[in-house]
Amino acid sequence: MSQPLLKTVGLKKYFKTSRGWVHAVDNVNIEIMSGRTLGVVGESGCGKSTLGRVVLRLLDATEGDVFFEGQNINSYKRSSLLNFRKKMQIVFQDPYSSLDPRMNVRDIIAEPMTVVGLSKREIRERTQELMETVGLSERLGGAYPHQLDGGRRQRIGVARALALKPKFVVCDEPVSALDVSIQAQILNLLMDLQDSMDLTYMFITHDLSVVKHISNDIAVMYMGQCVEVGSTKNLFSNPSHPYTKALLSAILKPDLKNRGRVKNVIRGEVTNPINPAPGCRFAPRCPQATERCLHNNIPLRPIGEEHFVACTLFFESEQL
Repeated sequence: MSQPLLKTVGLKKYFKTSRGWVHAVDNVNIEIMSGRTLGVVGESGCGKSTLGRVVLRLLDATEGDVFFEGQNINSYKRSSLLNFRKKMQIVFQDPYSSLDPRMNVRDIIAEPMTVVGLSKREIRERTQELMETVGLSERLGGAYPHQLDGGRRQRIGVARALALKPKFVVCDEPVSALDVSIQAQILNLLMDLQDSMDLTYMFITHDLSVVKHISNDIAVMYMGQCVEVGSTKNLFSNPSHPYTKALLSAILKPDLKNRGRVKNVIRGEVTNPINPAPGCRFAPRCPQATERCLHNNIPLRPIGEEHFVACTLFFESEQL
């Protein structure tokens, strides 16, 4: 069996507040094989973006390991991170705030290459190549971010992320700030680039329709934890965790016959992320919760091929 390009083991990221520790990412274990896309979905505040930043070491983990090509990058010293940065990049959510307004398009795309010390000729040729690759006209090279629309700005962000020929890219809600028609263009661009450059993605989003379109596998997060992980086919055809079922029932579907569709509405109070008590964090909102759910932490366990779930309903007969 081939080794995953990226793997996390017991990954945690806590933030200290005056009231205690916020468990933003709590014991997350995921694997991403080379050339595939892992979609990470969940409500706002569930820890998706924090997970992406910890994986890239833009934020240092509180505990746990991140293995990239078999090496634990959390053990790297700051001085050893430069070569690692070339292999892992990020496309940010807001294509306006993530671009320097004082730099033109060419300079923004060229900046990573300047940092690593490529020659001026290499930078010029690579910049032009990247602009063509992402669909930016040469005449826009001297333009500034405020002069461009959201779609073109996000294309700049994609080109900048690809400047150093990475193997792995975190896409942090890259289309959520764009119009629907532009979203489709950027998604298709990312998929074409994945095929042509053999890229591996972690695609963070709250839009389940988008994640179904682009992802091979999906991880569902709730309050800092992965509650279900599986292939896209498995999660959409056989959602198992009550939270996953609720998310999928919220997807809008066209119905020309105007037939009513029963929605799985999530009720109840959200668990406090500061020093959360043991037990399933979805239990206070889960209509199927039992006493075991309130007192037992359930790790992801296999329930089928390429399908894992963290729920006591599937392991009721086991001693926890």
